[in-house]
Amino acid sequence: MKAYIFPGQGAQFVGMGLDLYEKYPLAQELFENANEILGFPITDIMFEGAADDLKETKVTQPAIFLHSVILSKVMGDAFKPEMVAGHSLGEFSALVANGALNFEDGLKLVSQRALAMQKACELQPGTMAAVLRLDDEVVERICGETQGIVVAANYNCPGQLVISGEVDAINAACESLKAAGARRAMVLPVGGAFHSPLMKPAEEELAAAIEATKFSTPNCPIYQNVTTIAVSNADEIKKNLISQLTSPVKWTQSVRNMVKDGATLFTEVGPGKVLQGLVKKIEPTAEAVSAEVS
Repeated sequence: MKAYIFPGQGAQFVGMGLDLYEKYPLAQELFENANEILGFPITDIMFEGAADDLKETKVTQPAIFLHSVILSKVMGDAFKPEMVAGHSLGEFSALVANGALNFEDGLKLVSQRALAMQKACELQPGTMAAVLRLDDEVVERICGETQGIVVAANYNCPGQLVISGEVDAINAACESLKAAGARRAMVLPVGGAFHSPLMKPAEEELAAAIEATKFSTPNCPIYQNVTTIAVSNADEIKKNLISQLTSPVKWTQSVRNMVKDGATLFTEVGPGKVLQGLVKKIEPTAEAVSAEVS
């Protein structure tokens, strides 16, 4: 079965999407439409802006969403997903790709999500750290024993887990994790404590926007970060999407469930190749490739 997967924040690069814009009239139309919806020329930043401008959450998230969704649309009839999944932000791209959301609504939600997350970061500063080569259970236990807010946030692949929370708590947890045998426990250059309780204000803000948006029955199931199992019910999709900001991204578990349900080919749609690498580490027998357009 064909599974399509969509990357999240961190996959961006200057120049992303320019080839699509120049080659496909549909891509050009969608990018121009996006500029109008967002109220600023995101294409200028994506195609030829400064890397620092592209790193801003309010730009990064819509940029990655646009690259992924527009790429899937110009693939035309070649794009036939039998299941989809997205890593964090990528879940919104996946929901447009499987027909649960239309392009305009998806972009508006992503923009609102980015602004709400930015606000939450300013309200309560936090950070994240990558932990390598330590069992998930050990990481979870140490997070639970550390004073302050620190939680497991991204289950990326076996031996790679990202933790999230208050700055002091993250630093203390990193020391304990290294003492427990982690090959590395390093703080990441991120703007806040994503997928942790510190994102509660953003979750509440986004919940209202999601509730007010029309979701349709998708044409294939999505494996969401929160539950990791196939979901096709529009109300369930909305509920999981709201919980996503304060819940961990269970990518390892999602990929395993997709394989169990018959996925043999994973195609990454969007910038970068991060998810392909993770899929191969989670399930070495699976084939993982980048989406291509003729």
